[in-house]
Amino acid sequence: MSLALNILFLLAQGGILLYFAVMNGLNLVFIFRAWWSIRGHLDDVDSDQLEAFFESTHYRPITLICPVYNEGPGCVASVSSLLALRFPEFQVVVVNDGSKDDTLDRLIAAFRLHPSRRVIRQLVPTKTIRGVYESAYVPNLTVVDKENGGKSDALNCGLNLARFPLVCCMDGDSLLENDALLRVVRPFMDQKDVVASAGVIRPLNGCTVTPAGIRGIHMPGSWLARFQIVEYLRAFLFGRMGLASYQSMFIVSGAFGVFRKDLVVEVGGFKTGTVGEDFELVVRLHRHLREQKRPYRVVLVPDPICWTEVPEDRGTLKRQRNRWQRGLLDTLWTHRVMAFNPSYGRIGLFSIPYFILFEALAPVIELSGYLAFAWFMFHGGVNTPFATLFLVLALFLGILNSLASVVLEEMCIFPYQGLKAWSLLLLTGLLENFGYRQMTLIWRLKGILDWFRGNEAWGHMVRKGIGPAPPASS
Repeated sequence: MSLALNILFLLAQGGILLYFAVMNGLNLVFIFRAWWSIRGHLDDVDSDQLEAFFESTHYRPITLICPVYNEGPGCVASVSSLLALRFPEFQVVVVNDGSKDDTLDRLIAAFRLHPSRRVIRQLVPTKTIRGVYESAYVPNLTVVDKENGGKSDALNCGLNLARFPLVCCMDGDSLLENDALLRVVRPFMDQKDVVASAGVIRPLNGCTVTPAGIRGIHMPGSWLARFQIVEYLRAFLFGRMGLASYQSMFIVSGAFGVFRKDLVVEVGGFKTGTVGEDFELVVRLHRHLREQKRPYRVVLVPDPICWTEVPEDRGTLKRQRNRWQRGLLDTLWTHRVMAFNPSYGRIGLFSIPYFILFEALAPVIELSGYLAFAWFMFHGGVNTPFATLFLVLALFLGILNSLASVVLEEMCIFPYQGLKAWSLLLLTGLLENFGYRQMTLIWRLKGILDWFRGNEAWGHMVRKGIGPAPPASS
């Protein structure tokens, strides 16, 4: 190999090793910080305290906003589960965002809805509202029918109808644990500077869902769904938990996140024209409050669980990961002034750079590593023992991350009981490195290209429905 190729190989090798070392070093730090935070949280919270909170007169009431679009098969079951939650005082606002199926008809029939003359305050602009409905027997349920404007517009519509100081954003295909609201709202009671609180998301696939809620939690039969279980464990329990421990968390999932309503309205509501509205809102809140030098906290609570349906076909999963990547890039570009800017403290100097290097650019860097390895192998520049050791180490660290995620989950509430479930999760964490990881890499790369092309499409999401619809009350 020529001198130039030798120099190029050494530089590429050094860059790959540095990136690998920093990324995995941060992962190890996040694992430790997440373990420490979870242990402290569990020592501080017990069922008796939750019961006392439930009976307290100092709680903060909350509005749950649930946008639905073509969610006919599961919308009634989802709304029924929200109405059954344990919380002293709450409102459920369901926003039908111009569904083309029978979503609205099912809701009207199940909850005996009738038109309402309620006046809506236009705190943030939205698409035209076609009708507002209230239930004949459920006083805390409001259903809005509006022109299609996308999820952000639907959430903004819900903000305009929210009666209470806290708002919880939900997905129409999600189910909350019965005490999830009690757990996720508690930080607002304990710490006056909390502006947003997130719970954790778990894949619903494989679970037995009844009108009364989840009655059986099992591993899904689909390998695609199993891979996503490990991904969600890793993302929430040491990824986001680790960032939250440094007051650097950016993502409050749109499937289960609680915000102070006044602040969301203050920054203009959810941004329309983006496919990453949850991520963008949190970054905008960070930016707004940092610029105003106001104290605040964005927290992650590790034990309230939201169960959501994840894709089991490659087409839907491909569109989802493409959308996530575009949303990430759009938000980072919109708020690029924050990157490496000391005016924004650790957010500008650590959080934004982290998401740029290890989230947004990760697919490009990983692909470059694969291509560089193939190139230098073809030209005889690869040290076989070194390459073998590197691959073994990468595989080991991947398995370690998966194992750590399972252990952290066991510390919180491990829903998949038995040695078989443990073994299957660990096997899944091993196998995802061979094919699944590379497949999602290609989808994310396509998302980067689509973002450069200006593609803002949401993409059709195939839903099976979360469970049987309960019968309407007489």
